[in-house]
Amino acid sequence: MAKVLLLFAHPSQGRSEVNVPLYQSSEMPGVTCIDLYAEYPDFRINIDREQQRLLEHDVVIFMFPLYWYSTPSLLKEWQDLVLEYGFAYGKEGKALEGKHFFCAITAGGAEVAYQTDGYNHFTILQLLQPLEQTAYLTKMNYLPPFALFSSRTAKEDGRLQQHISEWQMLLKALVEETLDIQACQSLAKLNDWNRDLGGASS
Repeated sequence: MAKVLLLFAHPSQGRSEVNVPLYQSSEMPGVTCIDLYAEYPDFRINIDREQQRLLEHDVVIFMFPLYWYSTPSLLKEWQDLVLEYGFAYGKEGKALEGKHFFCAITAGGAEVAYQTDGYNHFTILQLLQPLEQTAYLTKMNYLPPFALFSSRTAKEDGRLQQHISEWQMLLKALVEETLDIQACQSLAKLNDWNRDLGGASS
């Protein structure tokens, strides 16, 4: 059984119709759920505690709404402070080597807007390349994002519950180590793991 660390970053949870329910649905055996804004309202991150959490888990997930094509500020602060030289990278920095990493994100715009010829000019995979490079530098196995587009209307459109169900299935597969990690790396979105791969096990 794998241990999954879910780091949730949402600075405006009172207005969240998607991220908060998705985060709350993540509570299950094998998954450690951390609300970073609740834990560090003053941005004073406990580096030792966060590094210990990383050491104790096999899978690391960043869950956040896409803010100006990037992560919310506290999650960036977390990266800057926790992923230190000598711990996460460098000659002696091998703490994250071999772990799996991906992002669970929401975007207000439609998926078609996140194309090279679309409104936002870049694909989601391109916008997440700094995090992909972070995984590469720290020797983690990078997976494509689990993404919900047009998130502002997901609840009223009746798409939210299906998204949550698919998310819970993915988390369960991660914990039970039945997810084919290598095959998933070729997907555009991790949402497609159970459709394109038939829920294939490793």
